[in-house]
Amino acid sequence: MEEISIGEFARRTRLSLKALRLYDERGVLVPARVDQASGYRYYDTAQLDQARLVVMLRQLQLPLAAVKELLAGDPADAAARIAEHWRDAEAAHDARRELADYLVSRLSGKRPVMYEVATREIPERSLLCLKRNVAEQEMWAFGKEFIAILRERPLPKLEGREGAALCIWWGLVNADGDGPIEWCAPVPAAHAESLASHYPELTLRTEAAHLEAFVALPDEGDEVAHWQLAAGSLEAWAEEPKPEHEGDRLALTPADLGLRITYLASALGTGEPYRDMALPFAVEP
Repeated sequence: MEEISIGEFARRTRLSLKALRLYDERGVLVPARVDQASGYRYYDTAQLDQARLVVMLRQLQLPLAAVKELLAGDPADAAARIAEHWRDAEAAHDARRELADYLVSRLSGKRPVMYEVATREIPERSLLCLKRNVAEQEMWAFGKEFIAILRERPLPKLEGREGAALCIWWGLVNADGDGPIEWCAPVPAAHAESLASHYPELTLRTEAAHLEAFVALPDEGDEVAHWQLAAGSLEAWAEEPKPEHEGDRLALTPADLGLRITYLASALGTGEPYRDMALPFAVEP
């Protein structure tokens, strides 16, 4: 194959020298040869098609690690993975469109309820919890840390939503805020103290009985957009008149009990919502 310099390769592919050096470092597009004396990179002309493929994959916003795997794998498998990625991207786009529509309505003076809101009673329960301030990029790792603890030392299973693991958002986690957030697992009250002794990294606390307004969260699409829409739906619902509580005062207490997402593992594959977002409230006569 014909060998060309990195400058010529950059010109033909329209990739910058910075991008080519990055792709080399990450193992995505490695030069055919590097001059030992000068460190100068040379490419085969056969790599031009590969470079153009990298450009197109990056336009689909695939991370470099995924691009590297796709280029090294079977073309048919790569095609299937790209199709799956695009389906996920379209679902995320639809969720963001719904969020944009919601914001337009809200800024126009309307407070639409985007998702169907229902209510439920949650009894007093004992919780083993892990609470922390986290940066946006640390959020998922924190959840995995909590799950790993429970997998290593499983807790007794409790039935229903009141027995499901939950994540409480005491504050927003985004580019500007770091929560905190708190992962919790309900445990049998009669054995709470003895169970807690086996989890020194977790804190045992009691959560008061309360009512919750909740919405089911979709399993596909942009999770953050769905969360924002769900929270907006709960807030809009809270401001609507409640015929079933006429004469009563609904006291929403997210600052006291926290906006939360409940994860019911047993619902996976059953058609029942796997997770929902809930806002605790109380009824005051």
